[in-house]
Amino acid sequence: MPAVVAARHNPDMKRFYERLIDAGKPAKVAFTAIMRKLILLANLLIKQNRKWVQINA
Repeated sequence: MPAVVAARHNPDMKRFYERLIDAGKPAKVAFTAIMRKLILLANLLIKQNRKWVQINA
């Protein structure tokens, strides 16, 4: 479910999702790719002892 929320509300993840869909990937594959990105991001933040900070563009 976090991947679905990220694809809808996070601008970067939304662009990534749309790019995968435009490339012909099934929605399930696109959501799995977003899940992987979220896990990698969470692991990086934990490793660096940082908190999530959203940068407004």
